[in-house]
Amino acid sequence: MLKKLGRQQPDGQWFISAAERNKAPILAVLQTVLPTHGVILEVASGTGQHVVHFAEALPDLTWQPSDPDADLRASIRLRIEDRRLANVNAPLDLDVARVPWPVDRADAVVCINMIHVAPWAATHALFDGAEKCLAAGHVLFLYGPYRRSRRHTAESNAQFDRDLRAQDPAWGVRDLEAVSDVGQSRGFALDDVVEMPANNLSLVFRRHR
Repeated sequence: MLKKLGRQQPDGQWFISAAERNKAPILAVLQTVLPTHGVILEVASGTGQHVVHFAEALPDLTWQPSDPDADLRASIRLRIEDRRLANVNAPLDLDVARVPWPVDRADAVVCINMIHVAPWAATHALFDGAEKCLAAGHVLFLYGPYRRSRRHTAESNAQFDRDLRAQDPAWGVRDLEAVSDVGQSRGFALDDVVEMPANNLSLVFRRHR
């Protein structure tokens, strides 16, 4: 799905226009919720556009990208090398549903635009893995389109939901309340909901036990 939204450039790096547009607004939220030091695990890093942007802006943090797609991990490595970033580790082969995860500790987990392009079971798996990685008080940050009170927040999101389900009936824009319930069952409280450009939301979960 992700590669269908983008293109592979001549240098081998994958590029998605939406990731380029939303990286700055997402960073603005991350700067308010991430710790000042520590390891930040990014789940489903995709092309690597986000993680290199965040790492350049937040150099005191160590970033751990990951993705189950080998082509996208190659793109991430190329971006790290191109920017000569010392605070970004080599990408891990991490599929949220495959346990154990190849990392057992982090100071925050970031997951952007994954939940709606994966089966609902992946949301449960994401919180299961985050519960094992994060200590009490640490943040799990999610970004993407969500329904609120079982309604889409915009017609564009409703059409996007229809398009996703046409590709795979197991995909789709999720209900914020349902995601919050999964988080609550794993010890995560929904601390904040931030409205973002293009009818997306940032969800800030914090582990409370």
